[in-house]
Amino acid sequence: MGFMTNTATITIQKSGMSFAAGHFTIFSSSEREALHGHSYEIALELTFQVKKNGLNFDYRIYKHKLIELCKSLDQRFLLPTHAIHMTLETTEDYYIAHFNGEKIPFLKKDVMLLPISNTTLEELSRWFLDQLLLDKQELAQYDIQRLTLKVFSGEAQSGASQWIRGDNHS
Repeated sequence: MGFMTNTATITIQKSGMSFAAGHFTIFSSSEREALHGHSYEIALELTFQVKKNGLNFDYRIYKHKLIELCKSLDQRFLLPTHAIHMTLETTEDYYIAHFNGEKIPFLKKDVMLLPISNTTLEELSRWFLDQLLLDKQELAQYDIQRLTLKVFSGEAQSGASQWIRGDNHS
């Protein structure tokens, strides 16, 4: 008989793991959405080895990390800093987005700049996942095998990013 491991996946999707933010998606060098907002929700799946005591670690630490990240985005307008069809100008009080001949001003206090290429569900899920991957020691300590981060912009619409131990990002 072969050796069996007890691997489990836990999904965390709690109140507080949400934020409301404005954005627009850039579709091409000449087409973008109008400014609008969403109430976003976050879900995280963690896959790990279950120890003899029936768990691996207190996964609430990830819930708390995600709640803090959501708070940092809540009530902000999200602007990508790596957009290929938009540039950002900074003045004393404003960020000015330059897109297709338009100048779109935003008060700095209302904006969260994110190192993403577009404010899409795909890019937001990657940004959240990247924040969780900063602590490689923690991932190793808890023997986390996989993380899947989902960002929902509505009841049946989400984007997801995934990290698997042993992939190039490990």
